[in-house]
Amino acid sequence: MKHIFRKGSNPARPTLLLLHGTGGTEQDLIPLAERIDEEASVLSVRGNVLENGMPRFFRRLAEGVFDEEDLVFRTRELNQFLDEAAQEYGFDRENIVAVGYSNGANIAASLMFHFQEALKGAILHHPMVPRRGIELPDLTGRSAFIGAGTNDPICPAAESEELQSLLQKANANVELHWENHGHQLTYGEVDAAAKWYKENLLS
Repeated sequence: MKHIFRKGSNPARPTLLLLHGTGGTEQDLIPLAERIDEEASVLSVRGNVLENGMPRFFRRLAEGVFDEEDLVFRTRELNQFLDEAAQEYGFDRENIVAVGYSNGANIAASLMFHFQEALKGAILHHPMVPRRGIELPDLTGRSAFIGAGTNDPICPAAESEELQSLLQKANANVELHWENHGHQLTYGEVDAAAKWYKENLLS
């Protein structure tokens, strides 16, 4: 997978896995990583799927309707890539925190839904529920921050609350943070995520 890796100054810190939104690239979320943890290593990945020339992490059938077969395949592909990247770059495979926006947040949530040990934690900006009707692994010891907009036309409030509930039922520690905005990512939301990260993943 096309990606950028930047080695951090503190190897004890998590590696931040950056996952862009539809039409983004591996460059998009680099500024977020610097606001969240300037000492952490960064692995920023570009999605392998194109939709009308725009990179994504998995196919969809329509707005808000995921191609579940492709989602499962791409989730496995990303999980395997993380195994390989950890070996290649020498970071701790068990200490990865995803930072995803929109489509990137959806694939990060899907990693948690399908693989118990894929992520230590995840910052999910405007995610949807990746799949319904499946049993999640035991996520005891895993943490997630969900950033949501009260006026988000793509991701309704009920979607964010359902995702929180599903992760909590799997024993994950979850915080749901609301901004009075739509689907856009605000500095307030990023700063709330950074505060959550320091309190939950560095303590």
